[in-house]
Amino acid sequence: MTPETQRQALRRLKIIKGQVAALEKQVEEDRYCIDILNLSLSIQKALRSLDGLVMEGHLRTHVVEMIQGGEADRAINELLRLYKVQGPVEA
Repeated sequence: MTPETQRQALRRLKIIKGQVAALEKQVEEDRYCIDILNLSLSIQKALRSLDGLVMEGHLRTHVVEMIQGGEADRAINELLRLYKVQGPVEA
């Protein structure tokens, strides 16, 4: 992970951490279900965005290095395994 990607990822995680704390508070306070769902969906979208950021960083650094180092099959298998388990990353 590049330093810039790491900085962006940590920033997003701090935001997500705050959102999760707010979600916990909403549940504790028995807030309106739609409010809880809206926040939960926002958190899920933020996590997908984080996944996309990390995936892009991985493709631009580690995958390139693996391909240039003759490990293209390893890179492809890693990505296929991730895709099969998790599904596509939304941009």
